[in-house]
Amino acid sequence: MPNYYVNKNAQTNGDHEVHETGCSYMPLDENRIYLGFFYNCADAVKEARKYYNQVNGCYYCSRPCHTG
Repeated sequence: MPNYYVNKNAQTNGDHEVHETGCSYMPLDENRIYLGFFYNCADAVKEARKYYNQVNGCYYCSRPCHTG
């Protein structure tokens, strides 16, 4: 089960991206919120919605949850 984080800084379209540990696009420690261990990115995205309304999976590490 991987660890997931959400970026505190929104993308230009307003999305706060969810990243899996080891992602090369992981935000710096001070720019992310730890979400926890999850079996899949969908559960991590659901958890991230407790912090932000507009959430998306990272294209590179959480592609099944990336909506484009």
